[in-house]
Amino acid sequence: MIYDLRTYTCRAGTMKTHLELYGRHGYPVQKRHLGTPLVYAVTETGKLNSYVHLWAFDNAADRETRRAKMEKDPDWIAYRKMSREAGYLVAQENTLLSGPLDFVEAGPRQG
Repeated sequence: MIYDLRTYTCRAGTMKTHLELYGRHGYPVQKRHLGTPLVYAVTETGKLNSYVHLWAFDNAADRETRRAKMEKDPDWIAYRKMSREAGYLVAQENTLLSGPLDFVEAGPRQG
């Protein structure tokens, strides 16, 4: 299993507007191709004006295949154009993680 952790930083004062644009035009396309993210959250401490999302894939080939299909989707291309023209994003960091480690039980954190 691999996890794709993405951190995006918005220009100050644009987070709400950016996430509204993404929620209407970007998220439906990503969900169609990548499934439901494990995490989608706004940072509360640390890097200001940032949000993260975490996607799970069976392996690197699965990730590459699904993302390649998404990149060709006309709806995704249109969203990327809208986002680029809006200019809300100032930084993006991508981290690929492998796991889970053998000693960690699978599943959501309980109590």
